[in-house]
Amino acid sequence: MFREILPPTYLAIAVILILVLHFVIPLAQIIEMPWRLAGLIPLVLGAALNLAADNSMKRYETTVKPFIRSTTLVTEGVFKICRHPMYLGFVLILLGIAVLLGSAAPFLVVILFPFFLEFVYIRGEERMLGEQFEQQWEDYCTRVRKWI
Repeated sequence: MFREILPPTYLAIAVILILVLHFVIPLAQIIEMPWRLAGLIPLVLGAALNLAADNSMKRYETTVKPFIRSTTLVTEGVFKICRHPMYLGFVLILLGIAVLLGSAAPFLVVILFPFFLEFVYIRGEERMLGEQFEQQWEDYCTRVRKWI
């Protein structure tokens, strides 16, 4: 059920949750201006990671949808740094938003979101890629970390 929903939908839900937590139960303001502007760095970096990963997938003509079998194992570009750069990008985007807001509660979403991604998408994706690309996937996993 969860897997058929595309990851950007969950990113949007997480952003909404961050905003709700900030405005309804912020807990405490932990980052003051102008330091909150530092949130632009992970926000922009996360968006750039997503765009770079998406471009790599398109260049190799394989799907970005996590529940559809890939036609190619992409190991170039940002995939040399991280096996899941789009998910890392999502987390960086959420971190950037949380820092920009500066209150404590939004960081709960930032902390929990990677575990959600692992449970809903990453385990299944890695299993599917391992079955499909076998030794090539194993070699890739020994060279490149899952997150960073």
